[in-house]
Amino acid sequence: MLPCHVPCCFATVECFPPPDKAITHMPIPVKGIATQGATEKLGAFEFERRDPNADDVHIEITYAGICHSDIHSARSEWGPAMYPMVPGHEIVGRVKAVGGKVTKHKVGDLVGVGCFVDSCRQCQYCKEGEEQYCAPGCTMTYNSLEQDGKTPTFGGYSTDIVVKEDYVVGVPANLDEKAVAPLLCAGITTYHPLKKAGVTKGHKLAVVGLGGLGHMAVKIGAAFGAEVTVLSRSAGKEADAARLGASHFLITTDEAAMAKAAMTFDFVLDTVSAKHDYSQLLGLLKTRGQMLVVGAPPEPVDVSAFMLLFKGRSISGSLIGGIRETQEMLDFCGKHNIVSDVEVIKGDYVNEAYERMLKSDVKYRFVIDIASLKQ
Repeated sequence: MLPCHVPCCFATVECFPPPDKAITHMPIPVKGIATQGATEKLGAFEFERRDPNADDVHIEITYAGICHSDIHSARSEWGPAMYPMVPGHEIVGRVKAVGGKVTKHKVGDLVGVGCFVDSCRQCQYCKEGEEQYCAPGCTMTYNSLEQDGKTPTFGGYSTDIVVKEDYVVGVPANLDEKAVAPLLCAGITTYHPLKKAGVTKGHKLAVVGLGGLGHMAVKIGAAFGAEVTVLSRSAGKEADAARLGASHFLITTDEAAMAKAAMTFDFVLDTVSAKHDYSQLLGLLKTRGQMLVVGAPPEPVDVSAFMLLFKGRSISGSLIGGIRETQEMLDFCGKHNIVSDVEVIKGDYVNEAYERMLKSDVKYRFVIDIASLKQ
């Protein structure tokens, strides 16, 4: 028998493990909202999170945004999904506990978690701070597997989450907590391509679509100093576009107005995920203009090579941003007092919210008050 490792104990059995052995912690009970299948409604779901490891942060979630990709994932529209599924990758909350080696966050901090919660940390892209492009694949916040390749992740429609500290970001204290959550997806999705393209004062920027992504693009583009024009099929959105920071409004079905706008923009940021005409949008660009694509139409898109070749135009896609840039985006939003326009709902309204989103009946993001899950 081995001696006990408690100095005050004289037992001759190993009643406690030695300091260098792993100690099994009690899991954290969590209440959430999940779907059990592609055609199932979302409903109450209880599960467990791991107790924080040395490099983990335990976050008590206060608000979780609803992204359109949550609907696609829950309904298995973007490939086979894993069930049960707890969606949600726009997460804001307070740090409840930290592991012994955590240095970036402390108990009580207001923090956020976005679209992914881990990555390999070793590939070129992780080392460059663009973990979203992790070569082996980053660990998405839900409908994904941890880096061990076997443990499923559950997202932010839940009371608590445990995340490695390097994938948690700080939220500026001056921002409205409930309206911050969508910045963790819609905010960084639009900030990243605009920043990478170098959008700044003196540039003319067209934002296509005024929805969850588009309304953030208008706010951020205007804060960068660009002259923003919103392109939409709906004349009823003109007043909102102006309120959000757009200088101009263009109806895409107005052929005369679209023709007049040809070759006038430095950048076109396309947020539309329905089928539409890319060539029409390319025609709005100046010579060497850039079309930045963040929307995801379900079908392949036809593009005339001549629209690119003869004016030196380009099309590029963009997917969120890395952790470092997500923090940069939040700090930028804090400086400019930018948050999302939200409608706060209780957890039992999620299914209705999904149906309303499909009808574009929200201005401009639903956010779940997670306290309602505890009632």
